[in-house]
Amino acid sequence: MMNRFLIVGLGNIGDEYRHTRHNIGFDVVSAFVIKHGGFFRVDRLAEVAEVKWKGKQFVCIKPTTYMNLSGKAFKYWMDKEKIPVEASLTIVDDLALPLSKLRLRGSGSDAGHNGLKDIQLTLGTDQYPKLRFGIGNQFPKGRQVEFVLGKWLPAEEPIVRAKIEKSVEVIEWFAGMGLSRAMNEANTLNFE
Repeated sequence: MMNRFLIVGLGNIGDEYRHTRHNIGFDVVSAFVIKHGGFFRVDRLAEVAEVKWKGKQFVCIKPTTYMNLSGKAFKYWMDKEKIPVEASLTIVDDLALPLSKLRLRGSGSDAGHNGLKDIQLTLGTDQYPKLRFGIGNQFPKGRQVEFVLGKWLPAEEPIVRAKIEKSVEVIEWFAGMGLSRAMNEANTLNFE
């Protein structure tokens, strides 16, 4: 059983990105750290927090490299903390999933996401666990960037809050019962 985990939330640093759809990885990891009484410090390539839960240790990072260089921070902390890639979990926004869904997978393509693209390039594999947080794709043609970098709509906020809370639990399931059981639980959830 693995006892040490690397939890990676993807996002961009800077106030203009705070609580945007693209930064949901940061928000989920922050919620996880707060729930478990931790706090972030600024460290090499990332804001880093260490928390314990049920005898397990979590190194939680929010890369400060900007999204398209996420792999650099991921690999640095994975190597430094000697955590195997299968004990990592990357939380990321996903346009291909509706807002009502979360999707946990042990591998899978970057689906055009710059953060995942860089991690895959840096690790040389797409075989690393990801929790994809559906953000939907309710944008007019050609407006994808504004949508992704935009703030949640007031109508979306309650669902987003519920999903952040549940995503924190999914991290616990991943660590507590392993990937396949956590997948069974997480991938059937529906948020309306």
